[in-house]
Amino acid sequence: MGITAAGILTVSGQAHSPAGQLGRLLGASPFKIVHESYLDHNWDLIVMKADGSAPVNLTRTPHENELYPQVSRDGTKICFECDQGQGSNVVRSVYWMSLDGGRRQKVADHARQPFWSPDGKAIGYLPQEYPKFNAMDYYTKGLCNYDLDSGQTRAHPNSANLHHLYNPNFSPDGKWIVSTVHAGMGYDHAIILIEANGDRVFNLGIPGCRPCLSPDGRQIAWGAGDHEIAVAEIRLDADPPKVVTPWRLRIKDEANKIYHVDWSPDGRYLSFSRGPDGEGDPEMPGTYQAACEIGGVYAPGWDICAVPADRNGIIDLATASEDDFVRLTANGLSNKEPAWFRAGLSGPAAP
Repeated sequence: MGITAAGILTVSGQAHSPAGQLGRLLGASPFKIVHESYLDHNWDLIVMKADGSAPVNLTRTPHENELYPQVSRDGTKICFECDQGQGSNVVRSVYWMSLDGGRRQKVADHARQPFWSPDGKAIGYLPQEYPKFNAMDYYTKGLCNYDLDSGQTRAHPNSANLHHLYNPNFSPDGKWIVSTVHAGMGYDHAIILIEANGDRVFNLGIPGCRPCLSPDGRQIAWGAGDHEIAVAEIRLDADPPKVVTPWRLRIKDEANKIYHVDWSPDGRYLSFSRGPDGEGDPEMPGTYQAACEIGGVYAPGWDICAVPADRNGIIDLATASEDDFVRLTANGLSNKEPAWFRAGLSGPAAP
C-alpha cells in the first residue's frame, strides 16, 4: 500500500484497467464501488472507480474489522458491520459514516447486516440472535430501524416473528423488504418479501439467497446457487407479489463461487464477488471458520467482477468475452460484498 500527497491510503496490486468495451464503459461511468477486503491481516473498506481503478482504503483501522458496506441512495453515507475483539468475545456492531470516512457513528452492538431506507434517513439492521458471537449470516432474530436524526431505534411491527433473516434490503418505494430466511419462520430456506410497515410476508418461490432489487424495483438479482446468479422481472404491485418466469439472465461459473450481486445506480451493470471454494483460515486474525462467502471469512483468490445487466440468456464466465465480463480487482485479497454509488456527491478524492 502507499500514501498519496493528500494522505489517503491507496491499495497496491489492486488497480488495473480492464480491456474491452465493458471496461471502457465502466471507466467512463460516474459510479464507484465500495467493498470489503482483507489487507495486512485486517478487514477494511475499499472504494474504487467502477472499472476497478484508483482504489482507496476508507477505514484504515488495524484493531477493528469493517465488513458488509452499504451505500445510501444519495451516495453520501455508508453503513457497515464492525467486529471488535477476538474469538467468542467478538462484538459485531453496526456503524454509519460519510463517504469520506468521517462522522463515524455507532448504531447498535450485537447487530449485523445493515441496509438503508430509500430516503437515507434510517438504517435497518438485524439484531444478533444471542449475545455470544457466531459468524453465521443467519444468526439473527428480529428487525430494527434506526433513525439518524433522532438516534432512536424502533422494532419492525412484525419483529417478534422475524427469525434467521439475512441480506435484507428495501424496495425503492420503501414498501417492502426483500431478504433470505434460513431455518426460521417455518421455512427451510427461502427468499421472502416482508411488508416494511406491516405483518405480511410472502415467499417469492425462487431458490438461493442474497436477493437485490434493481434501482427501479422492477427486477431482482440473487444467488440461485453457489455457481449461479440469476436475474428476473419482479412485480411488487401484484397481489401477491411475484417473480416472473422464465428468468431473464443467468450468470454461471462452474469453477468458482459467485455471490453478493449488486446493481449499479442506473441498473445497467451488475457486480459480484467471485472466487474458489473454501472454509476460511481461523489462524488469520479477525477471521472465522465458515463458508468463504460469509462475512469475516478469509477468502483468498476472491475478487470483484462485473457484467452488463441488459444481457439475456446465459453468461458463462468461463467463456465470456471482455465485452460481457470484467474483473475489477486483481489482488485476490478476500474482496467481497461490492456496493455501488454515484461518484461526485461524496467520497475521497482519487489518488
